[in-house]
Amino acid sequence: MLNMNKVLDIAIEKDASDVHLINGLKPILRIARELKEIEDQDVLDETELFEAYDYFVRGNVDKDEIYKATKRLDTSYEYENIRLRVNISSAEDMPIFTLRLIKNTLPKFEELGVPDVVRRMTYQPQGLILVTGKTNSGKTTTLNALIDEINKTQNKKILTLEKPIEYKHTCKKSIIVQKEVGRGGDVDNFRDGVKNSLREDCDILIIGEIRDKETMEAAIDMAESGHLVIGTLHTKSCAETIDRMINFYEVRDQASIKYLMSSLLKLVVSQRLLKGIDGKLVLIPEVMVVDNVVAGCIRKEKFSVAELEDAIQGNIDKGNISLINSIAKLFVEEKITLEQAKSQIEEKNYETLNRTIMQMKIKKA
Repeated sequence: MLNMNKVLDIAIEKDASDVHLINGLKPILRIARELKEIEDQDVLDETELFEAYDYFVRGNVDKDEIYKATKRLDTSYEYENIRLRVNISSAEDMPIFTLRLIKNTLPKFEELGVPDVVRRMTYQPQGLILVTGKTNSGKTTTLNALIDEINKTQNKKILTLEKPIEYKHTCKKSIIVQKEVGRGGDVDNFRDGVKNSLREDCDILIIGEIRDKETMEAAIDMAESGHLVIGTLHTKSCAETIDRMINFYEVRDQASIKYLMSSLLKLVVSQRLLKGIDGKLVLIPEVMVVDNVVAGCIRKEKFSVAELEDAIQGNIDKGNISLINSIAKLFVEEKITLEQAKSQIEEKNYETLNRTIMQMKIKKA
């Protein structure tokens, strides 16, 4: 019989970021990016997986119907003052679980390794800021650290749309209203939540995930109407983020959306997490400030990812931070190995990386 409380106790004790429950395997923890079995637990079978399902769904009719209809459920759960982001999906007609442990205390913004230009940009009266990265790159932590920083330093009304709500914020200098997106939540979908926010007199709108054209259009309308919008996208670089946004639209509409993006978009931060030499995760940030040079690249009839990457690399003095510069800095600071640094870029950029490392070492000396 699965003792879910014991599994969660072990996960908390070992500072795991995730717990995986899969048929035919012992419960597995992800600790500093490595997957490790809980040795003293039994191999999970069908009965125990359905016990876990009952543990997290707790007889909620809406959640049960969603899972049965879609074979997928995203929800949240609280255990011993720790919030869990729970994803239940299906494999071989059995539920499998991915549990993300959300620490109840947020790290301070300056502890994350996110460049300070990102924080400063939150003082913009309107526009669009995007926090991007692949799954498990720390986007949610960065986003919530930003919310906390605004909450402590600015007198604003902040409205968040999340699926599910992970960090619970308490009002400080700002007012914070957090809404859960999804059936049985506060709003059915991100698109409708963004549209309704226009009537809610918020200063800053946080969109937990922009995944479709409709949500993007609503976010742009919100920014255009005089609000600051901060959202996340699942993209691996700043330039790819722009490419993804453009490709939400038909070719005939891309010229107009490029113009809007170049005027409304203020900053994109793309981040990666890498296990450092000391075994701790280190943040690799790439930052694109939308200045005149970057805006010009976005508006061009034929958008070029390579040209935009060159613009980021060539305008460091404007607050931009290229991926290569971030990697080189971490190597010079002896936080990652050269092999790790090279693994984050294409081979054609090795020479630029070596040159950047040499320049940093000379400057440091």
